Amino acid sequence: MTQEGRKLETLSVVFCSDEYLLNINLDFLKHHYYTDIISFDLSGPANPLQGEIYISVDRVSDNARTLKQTFKSELHRVIFHGVLHFCGYGDKKPGEKKKMRAMEDFYLQKYFK
Repeated sequence: MTQEGRKLETLSVVFCSDEYLLNINLDFLKHHYYTDIISFDLSGPANPLQGEIYISVDRVSDNARTLKQTFKSELHRVIFHGVLHFCGYGDKKPGEKKKMRAMEDFYLQKYFK
């Protein structure tokens, strides 16, 4: 994270089911659909990161099969995806998605070297 200009204080990663994450999606974001990850930045402005990442192992498993990836590879991609959100990367617009994917690939390559 320091390479992205963000200091880390604490980061919790919670692995859960589709249903558990759907409830979080409904309660906090008012979205009624399954997702693989939700991240919450609990830090104050200009403070080191205190974050929570919730990951649906059901979604990661399904996505890995669909994308013809290993579960391990897809799980790491999703973890990096959540951390990149904390570093200011978005994924709502096509250009943001492309940049997010490039950064995921960059950090996956560094991690698995």
